[in-house]
Amino acid sequence: MAEYKDRLRQSLTRIVQQWTGAVSGLTRHRQTLRTKSGLYAQLIRLDKPIGWLLLLWPTMWALWLANEGTPSLHLLLVFVLGVFVTRSAGVVVNDLVDRDFDPFVERTKTRPLAAGKVSTTEACAVAAVLMLCAFLLVLTTNRLTVLLSLFAVSITLLYPFMKRYTYLPQVFLGFAFSWGIPMAYAASTGDVPVIAWLIFAANMLWVLIFDTIYAMVDREDDLRVGLKSTAILLDDADRIVIGIIQVMFIAALYSIGRQYGLGAAYHIALLSAAGLLAYQQYLIYDRSPGKCFRAFLNNNWVGLVIFTGIVLTYS
Repeated sequence: MAEYKDRLRQSLTRIVQQWTGAVSGLTRHRQTLRTKSGLYAQLIRLDKPIGWLLLLWPTMWALWLANEGTPSLHLLLVFVLGVFVTRSAGVVVNDLVDRDFDPFVERTKTRPLAAGKVSTTEACAVAAVLMLCAFLLVLTTNRLTVLLSLFAVSITLLYPFMKRYTYLPQVFLGFAFSWGIPMAYAASTGDVPVIAWLIFAANMLWVLIFDTIYAMVDREDDLRVGLKSTAILLDDADRIVIGIIQVMFIAALYSIGRQYGLGAAYHIALLSAAGLLAYQQYLIYDRSPGKCFRAFLNNNWVGLVIFTGIVLTYS
């Protein structure tokens, strides 16, 4: 009887130990999964939506104008989700290309890849999944939109290398951030009319504005590590050139409004956007990195104000 009790006690002990080990392993797995999920969220800048928003607004301008204020729910979902996954893939590709530079730049040294918290293999896998999601979304549209999306992939892969070889990486980013415009027209109408390219050109100007301001934040670090930008190219002429481009941007938007016959709400939005751009000039006056970054973030309101003007015109 005593021997039987000893065996039973040993069996129960083993079961408790195995169960405890299983629970402990599951807890560690959940903690690891939670940690990795947080790192992947940081990798795609889920905590910093400004880049997604700056890509979203011009795409929404085009989508509303191409559909005269009534885009279908299908197209709205495709482009909102498409902008998110495309931008997320783009920043991962950018971090992969810049992984040898980011640890030496104050603003980027804590990024998961630069800090060694996410491996290159993991980052490649995340970028591949995001690009696949973007392609599956565009497949629900039409042939012309699918063909245009191939260029979007090319520029997304090419852009991160430009800051090494040219002082105009902002121009290449302009192509990347403006390509949703012809895609929105192609998906909506099956064609890309001339007016779409005027909106494209206007947005190119806007990207030059906000990304040059963004480059002003990193100018000293970029000079130290050997990277190039329009902020470095322009040097002391940066504020003047940005101001000229701001005037050209508002003029292009005004021309678009005239061609579409947009009303008072749109023109009030343009005046508001012009005021925001003037405020950005105030912020970048002393070229302080902190104020330049605030000026960069302020561009979200520029995009939103213009979109609001377009929406209210068609309401």
